[in-house]
Amino acid sequence: MSDYTWMPTEDYIENANVTRLARTNGLASLPELRARSVADVRWYWDAVVHDLGLPFREPYREVLDISHGVEYPDWFVGGRINIVDGCLQRWLTDPVSAQRTAVVHETEDGATRTLTYRELAAEVEQAAAGLRAIGVHKGDAVALYLPMIPEAVVALYAIAYLGAVVVPLFSGFAANAIASRIQDAEAEVVIVADGTVRRGKKLAMKPFLDEALKSCPAVRHVVVVDNLEQHTPLGADETAWSDLLTTGGTPGPSEALDPSDPLLLGYTSGTTGKPKGAVHTHAGFLVKTASEVAYSFDLGPGGVFCWITDMGWIMGPLSIVGTHANAGTLVLYEGSPDVPDRNRLWHLAERHEVTMLGVSPTLIRTLRTGTDSVPAEINLSSVHTVGSTGEPWDPDSYEWLARDVFGSRVPVINFSGGTEVGGSFLAPYPVEAIHSCSLGGPSLGMDVDVVDPNGQPVRGEPGELVCRQPWPSMTRGIWKDDERYLEAYWSTFPGLWRHGDYALVDDGQWYIRGRSDDVMNIAGKRLAAAEVEAAMATHPAVSEAAAIGVPDPKKGEAVWAFWVPRADCTEDVSAELVRIVADELGKPFAPSAVHQVSRLPKTRSAKILRRAIRAAVLGIDPGDLSGAENPDALDEIRAVVGDWK
Repeated sequence: MSDYTWMPTEDYIENANVTRLARTNGLASLPELRARSVADVRWYWDAVVHDLGLPFREPYREVLDISHGVEYPDWFVGGRINIVDGCLQRWLTDPVSAQRTAVVHETEDGATRTLTYRELAAEVEQAAAGLRAIGVHKGDAVALYLPMIPEAVVALYAIAYLGAVVVPLFSGFAANAIASRIQDAEAEVVIVADGTVRRGKKLAMKPFLDEALKSCPAVRHVVVVDNLEQHTPLGADETAWSDLLTTGGTPGPSEALDPSDPLLLGYTSGTTGKPKGAVHTHAGFLVKTASEVAYSFDLGPGGVFCWITDMGWIMGPLSIVGTHANAGTLVLYEGSPDVPDRNRLWHLAERHEVTMLGVSPTLIRTLRTGTDSVPAEINLSSVHTVGSTGEPWDPDSYEWLARDVFGSRVPVINFSGGTEVGGSFLAPYPVEAIHSCSLGGPSLGMDVDVVDPNGQPVRGEPGELVCRQPWPSMTRGIWKDDERYLEAYWSTFPGLWRHGDYALVDDGQWYIRGRSDDVMNIAGKRLAAAEVEAAMATHPAVSEAAAIGVPDPKKGEAVWAFWVPRADCTEDVSAELVRIVADELGKPFAPSAVHQVSRLPKTRSAKILRRAIRAAVLGIDPGDLSGAENPDALDEIRAVVGDWK
């Protein structure tokens, strides 16, 4: 095990936001704060609201009500709120805050746009008025198929302003993946960019939406952002974003909402292959994300937050809301972070004086290839914290970032949670010692544990990651599928939220050891094996298929797939299956390897043994196969794969 450990200076500890929170509440240390935040979650989340000054239009009379069960908590009962108040409106009363830069956008060619808080708020009102003019009302679902551009920020707040529901979509999705999420959300309006630029190439986005909408009858209007300045011809039910901002008049006041009213649907992969729409609320998402950015990432007014992410992942909305709830500046980068070279990210941080830089292990592995140092002339002194999430680290990449790039002077805040969590379960704080690759410990207010198959706490060996008490941004359920919500999170250990991650607690430090279900983690993006298999099964030559994740030096995990041909199939269509998956789900999810086999290992109830397949590929013990109908099928997989490395 590595001996690298971040050790905070006295100055760092003294000036940290989390230190202020502890001392304001009469606590002398982070361990004391952690302990009390779990012993009394009502006290903790109320303290967060007051410490960060998060505004409720009407005060809540009760922090938490679990009279309907731990699975159905009600937070901030009796209050009224709109997330726009906490992120924008409250900063407009102070001239200094109103003129502070809220958004900076940079493209691959170096062009930039900026919006102050006052300018952003004005555009949000214009967009809200335009959306209201085309019939968007409280409770309507509006999908966003956009890259990381200012219009994505404006659109998110404008939809929230009206009390409508935001449905962010990954900008790399293909048509079928877009359609499945729009259908599930029953979105009536979609806001789409005509395209984006990546690696110097213009990539069209609207054609994917056009194809998707052929199977989405609920969509009645499309708003098109002219991001590539190509002036795309518009259809009868389409409006240009520029016209939306000028035709709506005044929107009227923003909706005063119940704290539990839905803000957004965060779609994530489930084991069945059907995407799950995690429901996040105005109050819950605001309070949790504001606390993450303030206490884990130590951002305050005037801080500059940049995370290389996408609107379709929870870090997109989290970055927006968390930054603006803390009066920070959000830097959006549109493009590939290694163009024109692997120093682009560092130049971006230098140019915009970024104080909190968010990355992924996959990105750092990519940037590290071909160079072991950052040019000395690049000044990274503004960076105060580095954030990371989505996938496990390898020590070499983690320590290259911490030691070689940042000279061991900033902490790597490696936190783990998920779309359904609305933030983190586990996170280190910059005021504590952080070992290499560690997740620190439980996030404040999060009563997490690691348990064995009987639900008993376990230390020193991997177990299931669970949470014993609710938290404000806990999903209100799976959109219109309560049975699936209970099955996914509450059925394994009654009364405990099971997240689907294996975790390890070793010497007080917490680590994630991968998924415990059939969901893969491809460069920090969750993908269900069933989604890949369903795409492959559309080929007439395929009788059945199985997909697994295997370790990959850049992505963390890569998709490998196996297929069984139908009786009349006489050719190997593996290459075609790679293309089909890319077309159905998007190129980032295309399998790295596809193998034809005569059969797949199954249980006696005909369930494919994906974990056994993965073990055969990796050359490790597949465990108990007593329930397998045909365990010898693994021999063929071993022979086909050979040495997977």
